[in-house]
Amino acid sequence: MIDLRNLERSYKTGHTECSVLRRINLSLAQGEFLTIMGPSGAGKSSLLNVLAMLDDQWRGEFFFDDTAVHALSRKQRSELARKSIGMVFQSYHLLDDLTVAENIDLTLSYKNIPRSERQALVADTLDRFNIVGKKDLFPSQLSGGQQQLVGIARAVIHKPSLLLADEPTGNLHSAQAAEVMQLFRHLNEEGTTVVQVTHSELNASFGTRTIELRDGWLSRDTANPNLTV
Repeated sequence: MIDLRNLERSYKTGHTECSVLRRINLSLAQGEFLTIMGPSGAGKSSLLNVLAMLDDQWRGEFFFDDTAVHALSRKQRSELARKSIGMVFQSYHLLDDLTVAENIDLTLSYKNIPRSERQALVADTLDRFNIVGKKDLFPSQLSGGQQQLVGIARAVIHKPSLLLADEPTGNLHSAQAAEVMQLFRHLNEEGTTVVQVTHSELNASFGTRTIELRDGWLSRDTANPNLTV
């Protein structure tokens, strides 16, 4: 599903160039649940931004379902991402002036889907995530765990093949975090490929594979115990 070849990312600060990703070679099959770990500044979020196609300032090759992402224009990458990728953020990123139902519908509003069909999809999603009773509430009226459920529902309503999550339980207490991770596992068992960035070993245990970044290098991969940097 994903194939990264000699991927590199660096930032210029004044006359100095700082490398945050160094010759990353990584293949990810459809249906995997990958955890990206490593200390702060290791390149975890930078790698996730590349996978999300939010960043196009990297070098190397990136194949997504046999599509050469590195050869696409910015507009083409954006269209591919909207179609195939869902994003879950630590800070939820819900719009305060929209209700739960309206926040979930936001993803569909960018697509050419009849309103009646959108309403049916939102209703099904509210039911699936057990938040029907919250549909007319605003984010400020929800707990952190409930806001994250809404964020996940919004991310998967268009049935993306890839779900990316950046520290998805960082603002939640342990019971809420466990609920979110069980939900990710369930989505993965249904066929969604999941990639999460986390510092939590417990969260990592819900996945099928873990990689670790150190100073921008891919230093550990449980699918490749002979990896050397």
